[in-house]
Amino acid sequence: MPEVAAFGLEPDDLPDGLVVADERGRVICFNAAAARITAHSADQALGHRIERVLPLQDLDGRMWWQLTDPYGGLAIRRGQPERNLLLPGGREVLVSATYARVRPGGPLRRLVVTLRGTEARRRSERRHAELIAVVAHELRSPLTSVKGFTKTLLDKWERFTDDQKRLMLETVDADAGRINRLIAELLDISRIDSGRLELRKEPVDLPSAVSRHIDAHLCAGEPAERFRYRVGEPLPPLWADADKIDQVLGNLLENAVRHGDGTVTIEVSAAEPTRTVPEGVTVTVSDEGPGIPEESMSRVFTRFWRGSRRGGTGLGLYIAKGIVEAHGGTITVGRSPAGGAEFRFTLPVGVPAVLA
Repeated sequence: MPEVAAFGLEPDDLPDGLVVADERGRVICFNAAAARITAHSADQALGHRIERVLPLQDLDGRMWWQLTDPYGGLAIRRGQPERNLLLPGGREVLVSATYARVRPGGPLRRLVVTLRGTEARRRSERRHAELIAVVAHELRSPLTSVKGFTKTLLDKWERFTDDQKRLMLETVDADAGRINRLIAELLDISRIDSGRLELRKEPVDLPSAVSRHIDAHLCAGEPAERFRYRVGEPLPPLWADADKIDQVLGNLLENAVRHGDGTVTIEVSAAEPTRTVPEGVTVTVSDEGPGIPEESMSRVFTRFWRGSRRGGTGLGLYIAKGIVEAHGGTITVGRSPAGGAEFRFTLPVGVPAVLA
């Protein structure tokens, strides 16, 4: 196909099925993706009538070629929009067609048909349905609490002491915070999935950021001996989005404290130079708990992964990975020397935003 070759591609390089018929309706191009989708080889297709090669039906069982009639229908038509059609055996595919004519309103010179499997679309639909279900579930509890306490206070304000009112308002405030965090997670996912995650780079003091998170856990009642913190000097200067890196640190430490056992070890050091990150900073967070099963490690950074945990949206590590990769870094999971989970992320030193 000259049009494809003009972009330095061959038909077999395309991810979608491509079938081209000449002015007589004989197939002259049948790429590898088309062979995969239809379960026919190119040898079985080339030179044969396109209606025979692609005996497509619409969802009502009508023959699509008879309905569209590209060679004998209206000469002003330029093609057919993408729609769901059926291959023999009932397999569903997305099909569109483009009519290349000798001249506007003239006879058909080429019929170009593209095929796409519906699996990717269905996976996307399932992910969206799962996201809606998780969000609805996570929102229901705090919203019920907020509604219940506010209605109780409005209806029976005079019956409660100041201490009781304060306790109920503190609960409302905490639940509102949960809702706010969930909304922030949803916005992060939307931006990560669309490639629109904005980074506001500034100098980041990673050792101080880690110290703040440890102090927060100590104030929440964790014993000081629960944490072991090491910083390898010297560290290269780091330019990154401080708030988003703080979000990654918070997620990893929270997981280690809540779901790990024993000592939580945090290490900050200069990164080993690699081809992709010649200079950077590495943060490692590990615990002494049961760790993550080997068969689950490939799914840790996917949406909704919770392992054996209960509660939470299962979105934190997915977002953490998106943030780190948006900075040009990497994040991995493994087993710590003590047998627990070990998360490690590396960030390139970056450059000031005005120079990026």
